[in-house]
Amino acid sequence: MHLNRKFFLTLISLLLFQAISFGAATADTAKTAYSEGLEALRTENAQLAVEKFTEAVKADPNWVEAYINRGVAYRRLGKYQDAMADFDQALKLAPKAAEAYYNRAIVLSQQGLFRQAVDDYTQALKYAPQDWQAYYNRGNAYLDMNQPQEALKDYGRALELQPDSPDIIHNRGVANLLSGQAEQALRDFRRVTALNPLYARAYFNQGKALEALGRQAEAAQAYRKFLEAADPTADKALMEQTLQHLKNLEAK
Repeated sequence: MHLNRKFFLTLISLLLFQAISFGAATADTAKTAYSEGLEALRTENAQLAVEKFTEAVKADPNWVEAYINRGVAYRRLGKYQDAMADFDQALKLAPKAAEAYYNRAIVLSQQGLFRQAVDDYTQALKYAPQDWQAYYNRGNAYLDMNQPQEALKDYGRALELQPDSPDIIHNRGVANLLSGQAEQALRDFRRVTALNPLYARAYFNQGKALEALGRQAEAAQAYRKFLEAADPTADKALMEQTLQHLKNLEAK
């Protein structure tokens, strides 16, 4: 039995239309889920973000950005193995994905794996050489590894790209202090408090730098400013140490 050619062509057209419609619907579902995942991340709802990005990668298993963002959500939930698996998958799909290297480095640092984190930040910078945050965070990893000279190089590069960042300047001050460059450290910490008078840790470290320079009375003043600016909840332990340290200074 032969099919009528006209009917056959109509049937093929109908099947193609249904396939295209299904594919479009799947793509729309994936896009909607991805957008909702981004919004969930923005509003700090990491669990919902995981669910939405999971919907997205089920609809499109090759969606690199969905894996990266789900990895970020897992990291915020403290699920580091799941986060690492997503960043690894993203890099399998896109070996030059700077964001995957960058975010994997953050997870490695949070686990105390600073050497591996440095390697990943370096890879991220290979593909995104203007990423000041990667320089800054690699500097922090070097600082955690007690390599202040390497940290100073990265903080310097980060500041070229992001001038007047109090956090970068503050951490450069810490690296200068650890390198025995107390005068430069003091300049950094004072620059931080000029930019942000409420930056409590910078006052504390001004005190440390001034002590290193033998300027005890000025150090005591800096410690008092730290106590005025500090957050009693976040800085409670450091405030207690500072109070005791002030007593010791004043007793001399």
